[in-house]
Amino acid sequence: MGVTGPIRVVVAKPGLDGHDRGAKVIARALRDAGMEVIYTGLHQTPEQIVDTAIQEDADAIGLSILSGAHNTLFAKVLELLKERDAEDIKVFGGGIIPEADIAPLKEKGVAEIFTPGATTASIVDWVNANVRVSAEA
Repeated sequence: MGVTGPIRVVVAKPGLDGHDRGAKVIARALRDAGMEVIYTGLHQTPEQIVDTAIQEDADAIGLSILSGAHNTLFAKVLELLKERDAEDIKVFGGGIIPEADIAPLKEKGVAEIFTPGATTASIVDWVNANVRVSAEA
């Protein structure tokens, strides 16, 4: 079954963090690059994010986390995707994430982490190069 159409990305702000400017900038950059973007808004639970990704037939979930709860929130989203047999949805994210936490997050299944200073072009390029790769191969 071939996948056609633009890459679909859910951009989400999990938890209590109320700062969404970065998430909106990324959502717009992905949209401007030809992707379909579903922005969930603030204060989403991992369950809401995974439900949205599955309902929207998303190829990827981009999480923006500035609250310091990245280890817990990424792990919960990955766990729910596994429970819902939706592990084909790639999870990436960014925010205030210490360098020491990046490797453990990737070991858990986070595909990529973007830290402050990452350009929108680098994020768009990564999504284009890494989302749907296995489906097209």
